[in-house]
Amino acid sequence: KMSRASHRAYETIRSMILSGELPAGGQLAEEALAERCGVSRTPVRDALRRLESDLLVVRTDTQRSFVADWSLDDVADAFELRSILEAEAARRAADQMTEGALTRIRDANRQIADAIMKPVPDVGGFLEGNREFHAVILEVAGSRRLASLLGTLIEQPVVWRTAHHYGHGELRRSHGEHEELIAAFARRDGGWAEAIM
Repeated sequence: KMSRASHRAYETIRSMILSGELPAGGQLAEEALAERCGVSRTPVRDALRRLESDLLVVRTDTQRSFVADWSLDDVADAFELRSILEAEAARRAADQMTEGALTRIRDANRQIADAIMKPVPDVGGFLEGNREFHAVILEVAGSRRLASLLGTLIEQPVVWRTAHHYGHGELRRSHGEHEELIAAFARRDGGWAEAIM
Protein backbone atom coordinates (compact mmCIF):
# COMPACT_ATOMS: atom_id res chain seq x y z
CA LYS A 1 0.00 0.00 0.00
CA MET A 2 1.44 3.40 -0.95
CA SER A 3 1.67 6.22 1.57
CA ARG A 4 -0.43 9.30 0.89
CA ALA A 5 2.69 11.25 -0.14
CA SER A 6 3.74 8.47 -2.55
CA HIS A 7 0.27 8.36 -4.03
CA ARG A 8 0.26 12.13 -4.52
CA ALA A 9 3.67 11.95 -6.22
CA TYR A 10 2.45 9.08 -8.39
CA GLU A 11 -0.69 10.94 -9.55
CA THR A 12 1.23 14.17 -10.22
CA ILE A 13 4.12 12.61 -12.15
CA ARG A 14 1.77 10.30 -14.04
CA SER A 15 -0.43 13.15 -15.27
CA MET A 16 2.69 15.14 -16.28
CA ILE A 17 3.81 12.16 -18.38
CA LEU A 18 0.36 11.57 -19.89
CA SER A 19 -0.08 15.22 -20.84
CA GLY A 20 3.37 15.34 -22.44
CA GLU A 21 4.63 17.94 -19.96
CA LEU A 22 7.40 15.42 -19.18
CA PRO A 23 8.38 14.38 -22.73
CA ALA A 24 9.18 10.84 -23.90
CA GLY A 25 12.85 10.00 -23.38
CA GLY A 26 13.33 12.80 -20.86
CA GLN A 27 15.31 12.09 -17.70
CA LEU A 28 13.41 12.26 -14.40
CA ALA A 29 15.33 14.11 -11.68
CA GLU A 30 14.15 12.98 -8.24
CA GLU A 31 14.92 16.29 -6.50
CA ALA A 32 13.06 18.42 -9.03
CA LEU A 33 10.08 16.04 -8.94
CA ALA A 34 10.05 16.02 -5.13
CA GLU A 35 9.91 19.81 -5.15
CA ARG A 36 7.21 19.84 -7.81
CA CYS A 37 5.06 17.30 -5.91
CA GLY A 38 5.66 18.91 -2.50
CA VAL A 39 7.03 15.68 -1.01
CA SER A 40 10.42 14.24 -0.02
CA ARG A 41 12.51 12.02 -2.31
CA THR A 42 11.36 8.69 -0.85
CA PRO A 43 7.73 9.03 -2.06
CA VAL A 44 9.06 10.10 -5.47
CA ARG A 45 11.15 6.90 -5.59
CA ASP A 46 8.06 4.83 -4.69
CA ALA A 47 6.06 6.63 -7.39
CA LEU A 48 8.76 6.05 -10.04
CA ARG A 49 8.87 2.34 -9.18
CA ARG A 50 5.13 2.08 -9.67
CA LEU A 51 5.29 4.07 -12.91
CA GLU A 52 7.99 1.67 -14.06
CA SER A 53 5.62 -1.26 -13.52
CA ASP A 54 2.98 0.74 -15.46
CA LEU A 55 5.55 0.91 -18.30
CA LEU A 56 5.46 4.72 -18.23
CA VAL A 57 9.00 5.00 -16.83
CA VAL A 58 12.16 3.06 -17.68
CA ARG A 59 15.15 2.69 -15.37
CA THR A 60 18.69 2.23 -16.69
CA ASP A 61 21.44 0.02 -15.23
CA THR A 62 22.79 3.09 -13.47
CA GLN A 63 19.40 3.52 -11.73
CA ARG A 64 18.52 6.67 -13.63
CA SER A 65 14.84 7.02 -14.59
CA PHE A 66 13.50 8.22 -17.92
CA VAL A 67 10.03 8.74 -19.38
CA ALA A 68 9.35 5.67 -21.53
CA ASP A 69 9.58 6.30 -25.25
CA TRP A 70 6.98 4.19 -27.03
CA SER A 71 7.91 2.76 -30.39
CA LEU A 72 5.20 2.10 -32.99
CA ASP A 73 5.57 -1.63 -32.29
CA ASP A 74 4.93 -1.00 -28.59
CA VAL A 75 1.84 0.99 -29.45
CA ALA A 76 0.50 -1.62 -31.85
CA ASP A 77 1.14 -4.30 -29.23
CA ALA A 78 -0.66 -2.32 -26.53
CA PHE A 79 -3.71 -1.77 -28.76
CA GLU A 80 -3.84 -5.43 -29.76
CA LEU A 81 -3.58 -6.73 -26.18
CA ARG A 82 -6.08 -4.14 -25.04
CA SER A 83 -8.64 -5.24 -27.64
CA ILE A 84 -8.29 -8.88 -26.56
CA LEU A 85 -8.73 -8.03 -22.86
CA GLU A 86 -11.58 -5.58 -23.46
CA ALA A 87 -13.43 -8.17 -25.55
CA GLU A 88 -13.09 -10.64 -22.67
CA ALA A 89 -14.31 -8.00 -20.20
CA ALA A 90 -17.35 -7.30 -22.41
CA ARG A 91 -18.18 -11.01 -22.62
CA ARG A 92 -18.03 -11.40 -18.82
CA ALA A 93 -19.96 -8.19 -18.22
CA ALA A 94 -22.80 -9.28 -20.54
CA ASP A 95 -23.26 -12.45 -18.49
CA GLN A 96 -23.49 -10.52 -15.23
CA MET A 97 -25.17 -7.31 -16.41
CA THR A 98 -27.62 -5.60 -14.04
CA GLU A 99 -30.26 -3.00 -14.85
CA GLY A 100 -28.44 -0.45 -12.68
CA ALA A 101 -25.18 -0.92 -14.55
CA LEU A 102 -26.97 -0.79 -17.88
CA THR A 103 -28.45 2.58 -16.91
CA ARG A 104 -24.99 3.94 -16.04
CA ILE A 105 -23.62 2.66 -19.36
CA ARG A 106 -26.49 4.32 -21.27
CA ASP A 107 -25.90 7.58 -19.38
CA ALA A 108 -22.19 7.50 -20.27
CA ASN A 109 -23.00 7.03 -23.94
CA ARG A 110 -25.48 9.90 -23.77
CA GLN A 111 -22.66 12.08 -22.43
CA ILE A 112 -20.54 10.95 -25.40
CA ALA A 113 -23.37 11.85 -27.81
CA ASP A 114 -23.73 15.32 -26.27
CA ALA A 115 -19.96 15.88 -26.51
CA ILE A 116 -19.61 14.85 -30.17
CA MET A 117 -22.73 16.56 -31.51
CA LYS A 118 -21.34 20.01 -30.66
CA PRO A 119 -20.18 22.06 -33.68
CA VAL A 120 -16.65 21.67 -32.28
CA PRO A 121 -16.52 18.25 -30.59
CA ASP A 122 -15.84 18.38 -26.86
CA VAL A 123 -12.98 15.87 -26.72
CA GLY A 124 -12.69 16.15 -22.93
CA GLY A 125 -16.37 15.28 -22.55
CA PHE A 126 -15.99 12.42 -25.02
CA LEU A 127 -13.01 10.98 -23.10
CA GLU A 128 -14.80 11.32 -19.78
CA GLY A 129 -17.92 9.56 -21.06
CA ASN A 130 -15.78 6.91 -22.72
CA ARG A 131 -13.81 6.30 -19.54
CA GLU A 132 -17.03 5.89 -17.53
CA PHE A 133 -18.52 3.59 -20.19
CA HIS A 134 -15.55 1.24 -20.04
CA ALA A 135 -15.16 1.53 -16.25
CA VAL A 136 -18.69 0.23 -15.67
CA ILE A 137 -18.09 -2.70 -18.04
CA LEU A 138 -14.93 -3.62 -16.12
CA GLU A 139 -16.72 -3.25 -12.80
CA VAL A 140 -19.50 -5.60 -13.90
CA ALA A 141 -16.98 -8.06 -15.38
CA GLY A 142 -15.83 -8.38 -11.78
CA SER A 143 -12.19 -9.39 -12.25
CA ARG A 144 -9.62 -7.32 -10.36
CA ARG A 145 -6.80 -8.94 -12.31
CA LEU A 146 -8.36 -8.13 -15.68
CA ALA A 147 -8.95 -4.55 -14.52
CA SER A 148 -5.35 -4.07 -13.45
CA LEU A 149 -3.96 -5.58 -16.67
CA LEU A 150 -6.17 -3.25 -18.71
CA GLY A 151 -5.23 -0.30 -16.52
CA THR A 152 -1.61 -0.51 -17.60
CA LEU A 153 -2.62 -0.67 -21.28
CA ILE A 154 -5.32 1.99 -21.41
CA GLU A 155 -3.47 4.83 -19.77
CA GLN A 156 -0.62 4.91 -22.23
CA PRO A 157 0.15 8.48 -23.39
CA VAL A 158 -0.41 7.46 -26.99
CA VAL A 159 -3.97 6.31 -26.34
CA TRP A 160 -4.70 9.50 -24.42
CA ARG A 161 -3.40 11.68 -27.25
CA THR A 162 -5.03 9.71 -30.06
CA ALA A 163 -8.52 10.94 -29.17
CA HIS A 164 -7.39 14.52 -29.66
CA HIS A 165 -6.87 13.75 -33.35
CA TYR A 166 -10.22 12.07 -33.93
CA GLY A 167 -12.51 13.66 -36.49
CA HIS A 168 -16.32 13.83 -36.27
CA GLY A 169 -16.64 10.55 -38.18
CA GLU A 170 -14.45 8.56 -35.80
CA LEU A 171 -16.17 10.01 -32.75
CA ARG A 172 -19.62 9.13 -34.18
CA ARG A 173 -18.46 5.63 -35.06
CA SER A 174 -17.32 5.11 -31.47
CA HIS A 175 -20.73 6.23 -30.21
CA GLY A 176 -22.50 3.91 -32.68
CA GLU A 177 -20.41 0.91 -31.61
CA HIS A 178 -21.26 1.72 -28.00
CA GLU A 179 -24.97 1.66 -28.91
CA GLU A 180 -24.50 -1.84 -30.37
CA LEU A 181 -22.70 -2.95 -27.21
CA ILE A 182 -25.58 -1.65 -25.12
CA ALA A 183 -28.00 -3.75 -27.19
CA ALA A 184 -25.82 -6.83 -26.62
CA PHE A 185 -25.66 -6.11 -22.87
CA ALA A 186 -29.43 -5.64 -22.72
CA ARG A 187 -29.80 -9.12 -24.23
CA ARG A 188 -27.09 -10.51 -21.89
CA ASP A 189 -25.42 -11.86 -25.03
CA GLY A 190 -21.74 -12.40 -24.20
CA GLY A 191 -20.68 -13.66 -27.63
CA TRP A 192 -22.20 -10.65 -29.38
CA ALA A 193 -20.69 -8.17 -26.88
CA GLU A 194 -17.27 -9.78 -27.30
CA ALA A 195 -17.48 -9.58 -31.11
CA ILE A 196 -18.41 -5.86 -31.09
CA MET A 197 -15.66 -4.96 -28.61
